[in-house]
Amino acid sequence: MRKTRWLQGAIALVIATGGPLALAADHLDGPGASKDPLADITDVYAWTESDKLLLVLNVAPLATVDSKFSDAVQYALHLESSSEFGKPGTKTDIICTFDADQKISCWVGAATSPNVTGDASKTDGIKSASGDVRVFAGLRSDPFFFNLEGFNDTVATVKTVAAGLTFDTSGCPVIDGATSAAVVGLLQGTNNGQDPAEDFFGALNVMSIVLEIDEKLVNGGGPILAVWGSTHKAGG
Repeated sequence: MRKTRWLQGAIALVIATGGPLALAADHLDGPGASKDPLADITDVYAWTESDKLLLVLNVAPLATVDSKFSDAVQYALHLESSSEFGKPGTKTDIICTFDADQKISCWVGAATSPNVTGDASKTDGIKSASGDVRVFAGLRSDPFFFNLEGFNDTVATVKTVAAGLTFDTSGCPVIDGATSAAVVGLLQGTNNGQDPAEDFFGALNVMSIVLEIDEKLVNGGGPILAVWGSTHKAGG
């Protein structure tokens, strides 16, 4: 089950152990990814609490109560632990799969059998026998905030003035402070900046895999952790 045939999607971020929350998002992709929503990554989050590393891999934008994780997809988080930014470090892969009954199995690093397996849909999830890995998997509210109407208002406005813009040597448009403030106002509101911003994803859901892992399992190379997520079709 741990072999892969092709890469469906990937998203990455970097955090420091003991540092603040880090996140990356990629919602509502093109047809190539969207045709298989249960392999379509929307967000990756990572943060630490005490000696625990918390990881979240969200898939399936527009998920519903009827959505299920695919039993033909591997859900993976890839970590590299190093002593300083840009320096190669120790790599650890976390791979989770589901069977037709939605029972999850997760491998951490070089484990030859799953560290944790079972029904992880309850709020508290399930723990490994050693207690160093805990996982939840199920439907959750989409945590990503995006003011789509304000973004579209901004795009429409920029298009109307694009022909009159001038650009500096770096290719950036030259605009004055008043114009900049007007654009920011559009992005921060709706109805062309007249009303408050609205979260397009506020009423939407995703399928979420949440892992709590003892840091000692993944930080052997140092306190700087690079994290990226991917989904794969399982190979033979």
